[in-house]
Amino acid sequence: MMNDSFCRIIAGEIQARPEQVDAAVRLLDEGNTVPFIARYRKEITGGLDDTVLRALEERLRYLRSLQKRREEVFALIQASGKLNEQQLNQVEASLQRANLLSEVEDIYRPYKQKRKTRASAAREKGLEPLAQFLQAQRQGSSLEQEAQKFIDPKKGVEDAAQAIAGAQDILAEQLSDSPQVRARLRDYLQKNAQISTTIGTKENKIYKMYSDYSESIGKIPSHRVLAIDRGEREEALKVSLEADSQAALHLLEQELIRKNSPFAKQLQEVCEDSYKRLLFPSLERQIRAQLTERADAQAIGVFSENLKNLLMQPPVKGAVTMGFDPAYRTGCKIAVVDPTGKVLDTTVVYPTPPANRTEEAKKMLSQLIQKYGVTVIAIGNGTASKESEIFVAQLLGELNPKLQHKVSYMVVSEAGASVYSASELGAKEFPQFDVSLRSAVSIARRLQDPLAELVKIDPKSIGVGQYQHDMPAKEMDAALGGVVEDCVNRVGVDLNTASQSLLSYVAGINQTVAKNIVSYREESGSFTKRSQLMKVPKLGKKAFEQCAGFLRVPESEEPLDRTGVHPESYPAAQKLLTLCGYQTQDLLEGKLEQLAQRVAQMGQAQVAQRIGVGEPTLRDMVAELSKPGRDPRDELPKPLLRTDVMEMSDLKEGMVLTGTVRNVTDFGAFVDIAVHEDGLVHISQISKRRISHPSQVLKVGDIIQVKVLEVDLERRRISLTMKDL
Repeated sequence: MMNDSFCRIIAGEIQARPEQVDAAVRLLDEGNTVPFIARYRKEITGGLDDTVLRALEERLRYLRSLQKRREEVFALIQASGKLNEQQLNQVEASLQRANLLSEVEDIYRPYKQKRKTRASAAREKGLEPLAQFLQAQRQGSSLEQEAQKFIDPKKGVEDAAQAIAGAQDILAEQLSDSPQVRARLRDYLQKNAQISTTIGTKENKIYKMYSDYSESIGKIPSHRVLAIDRGEREEALKVSLEADSQAALHLLEQELIRKNSPFAKQLQEVCEDSYKRLLFPSLERQIRAQLTERADAQAIGVFSENLKNLLMQPPVKGAVTMGFDPAYRTGCKIAVVDPTGKVLDTTVVYPTPPANRTEEAKKMLSQLIQKYGVTVIAIGNGTASKESEIFVAQLLGELNPKLQHKVSYMVVSEAGASVYSASELGAKEFPQFDVSLRSAVSIARRLQDPLAELVKIDPKSIGVGQYQHDMPAKEMDAALGGVVEDCVNRVGVDLNTASQSLLSYVAGINQTVAKNIVSYREESGSFTKRSQLMKVPKLGKKAFEQCAGFLRVPESEEPLDRTGVHPESYPAAQKLLTLCGYQTQDLLEGKLEQLAQRVAQMGQAQVAQRIGVGEPTLRDMVAELSKPGRDPRDELPKPLLRTDVMEMSDLKEGMVLTGTVRNVTDFGAFVDIAVHEDGLVHISQISKRRISHPSQVLKVGDIIQVKVLEVDLERRRISLTMKDL
């Protein structure tokens, strides 16, 4: 029953039917992976894709943890023995209405065992009845006279004033613990409070704009929240919430003070004390934590989208590639790799300062280019990248007219290359190379196949997004791991060439099984059919079901092993080929171009029924059989390769350039325009129409036209626009 309630909630949030969500939840609970459900269970879920399924899974996890905490809190309150059955029923109803963990904690707050407080000290002195008397606000009664009854020097109550002060402490805490009061005040602050900043104890020019800054918490964008949080951690900023205390106190007084109360003055003091000492500090912490949580979620979302687009960048296939890892004193590391990523040669050249052995470097690289037929050079964008790019452009200008084939270059993000090269995996792959040469290999390979290479690196080290190192590790790792998993499974993996890192992201395969697959391959030779996977240690029936469709065996005697058709659908695929007048050999020879047309002529619904599958499965099957081993990345725009280079000083206002989007943030997009610094297209310069986020228009890897707005040589900043183009 609880699952039904969760499904209705989630369905409304992701704009799906409850039965779709229910089906997805059942599949997840049965141990199925998101990629498998998204690809091979479309009929059951109504076609929910991997992005929606990830959101569903995350929300389901939250709702289940919320319910678990509701039950825990109710059990604790029940065990306290403070409430009768009717009161318990009311608390239980309140807990079930709570939609946030913070609301559950607010309900629990009055019953929670606290450390010693002013209120608990007053209760120990026997002042609870006086607090109740004060709260009752009976007309014609005298608080001072009543307080006289509670004077007891042995208990530390010397006079009536002390007794009244203790009673006020009790009421202040009660007011602070009231879920209704906290909810009203929280709502008021969220709508009206400002976040304010001043300079902290450690000066940092980065935070100059926040020296005397304030903004409504309801309007402040996520990236500013994260910037302020970082400034506070670095002690460069002092941060606080500011609100109209009189308006806030009015809310409290409405809750506590009756009309014509004889104790209005004392109760006003209670409200003021409760607000300043208890409520506001507590809610300030809570609201700021919520701001940070929302900002984190936004940043993780942006990072995830950037990562997906980076991983799904089209590979430069069939190219002998030269990886160029720039440096100054230690020289530029060079690695030539063949189209499969196999290292053909390595060397070190010194075209950059202080050595400036330019002619020697040109000669060495010319020989390598001619010897191996290099067609593209991948230059890392780290230290000495600009000088290296200028050198390569000069080399190609001299070399290209003499070669039968044209050589181009591309500046490649080397973020994470040093992490990989110094890792255990890097050492295992290339024990014969030092760390710097491994970086050159990685730079070359990430141009050839970004996905296969980048999966070897911790996603947080890849360098897209904003404030990624400030994110909560658990949430960040879960989100990014999901992105990598979805990308890997969307593309598919060659079972006989995939690295352990790549295999570990295939649905149903963990690190241990990935290692066992590689070991099996090394000991028994290449896989000749998918079914051999069942011989791999610790890869059981369930794991095989999840992973088989995403693993390709190009050398298999079974043609369907070369496609994304799942083994469970092989009989249906054979029926489809026969029904449409094809033989297995036609698949091998790539002669199924007319398959989709023939299915359409016979009627998709009728064909699906005859071969015993749903229409979504039929559509996927036709797509796979028509283009066996197709790579979805091939349909995307190819990377922008260059043969020339510009200096920042060459840029002029109004100049129109073609560039590649390198990063998307909340406030704009950074574009590589073939100068050392990426230019910024601010969100206000992306489109003539108003947009809420740059990702509505741009994504990492997009090749776009931009116009130069401003060049700040001193601060090395380039402002770009996409308007009026």
